[in-house]
Amino acid sequence: MGKLDGRVVIVTGAARGQGEQEARLFVAEGAGVVVADVLDDQGEALAKEIGARYVHLDVSREDDWRAAVDAARKAYGHVDGLVNNAGILRFNELVGTPLEEFEEVVRVNQTGVFLGIRTVAPEIAAAGGGTIVNTASFAGLTGMAYVGAYAATKHAIVGLTRVAALELAARNVRVNAVCPGAIDTAMSNPAQLDPGGDVVAGAEALDAVYSKLVPLGRIGRPEEVARLALFLSCEDSSYITGQPFVIDGGWLAGVSVI
Repeated sequence: MGKLDGRVVIVTGAARGQGEQEARLFVAEGAGVVVADVLDDQGEALAKEIGARYVHLDVSREDDWRAAVDAARKAYGHVDGLVNNAGILRFNELVGTPLEEFEEVVRVNQTGVFLGIRTVAPEIAAAGGGTIVNTASFAGLTGMAYVGAYAATKHAIVGLTRVAALELAARNVRVNAVCPGAIDTAMSNPAQLDPGGDVVAGAEALDAVYSKLVPLGRIGRPEEVARLALFLSCEDSSYITGQPFVIDGGWLAGVSVI
């Protein structure tokens, strides 16, 4: 028996990184998964490999969300889970950030989560209840220089998670957030975007950097975030809603002076 037997979950940003690992793990645990992304080739290949369904989804577009729900319903009959994983990161000094860049990050990270909740929550409620997991960040609970737009949206996701949990509890929909620190994905390790890049060397270099910042001495792995998303999507977390869960190797715990 899998932890998600009989469940149907849409995972956004699922063509690679955390979303890919969430899709893989959820299928392994018995879920019918909709792999949703704008990276069509990668998303379609992943869906075919793991026995899922792929749908093109720009999370900032209402029409795409409606089409994704229709595709999920057509493939599996219902929807009772959502992982709002899609997100982007831009580095810039706050006072030097162009408005267009700030708004781009808001559209994907914040508006995307809002539209996901608004579109999918009624479907989950109609199916008898289920779960929503929003991807916030370590930077959604504290400040971080040079990622102002990103941090602002991730703080907003924590707030949206709490409001949604309050409003949807009576409809048997639980809503929580994962707050990753530095994770070895293309967002942190650009070598993953280069077909000729040395991904292992990139990860080792990141471990060297984060050994000085993170108590556990390394960067996180997307598989670890996926396991947390699974916990929040199954009955193991049946009495938990409205909470941000930090997965950062202890980074947020404080500063070591020795």
